[in-house]
Amino acid sequence: MRFSLPLRVYWEDTDAGGVVFYANYLKFFERARTEWLRGAGHGQQAMVETSGAMFVVTDARLRYVRPARLDDLLTITVDPAQIGRARMVVAQQALCGDKLLCEGEINIACVDRGTFRPCRIPNDILDTLTA
Repeated sequence: MRFSLPLRVYWEDTDAGGVVFYANYLKFFERARTEWLRGAGHGQQAMVETSGAMFVVTDARLRYVRPARLDDLLTITVDPAQIGRARMVVAQQALCGDKLLCEGEINIACVDRGTFRPCRIPNDILDTLTA
């Protein structure tokens, strides 16, 4: 269930050298994961309100290959690598055309909003993600 989000690089995304600031790839990846879930019919705010559960990033590993620049049109991908009952691992890439710019592996846990203790991913979301 690979998902892609087109994303334009704006002035605010770049550093003094005119390239995307390295930490912004984490923001781009987060936006793509949010839209991936939304596109599957599951908004994160609705998940919190109906189940009291939310997703948190527990580990992020990124590898930077080449820079993105102002006005580049990027494609940010989401490719679930592992989906368990309470956590998932997502592989993500930032591409400009067919050129790989950055790739990452993001580990995500489902936690109770009040206690931040691990909990099951709500069944409706889990069913969608594993279908």
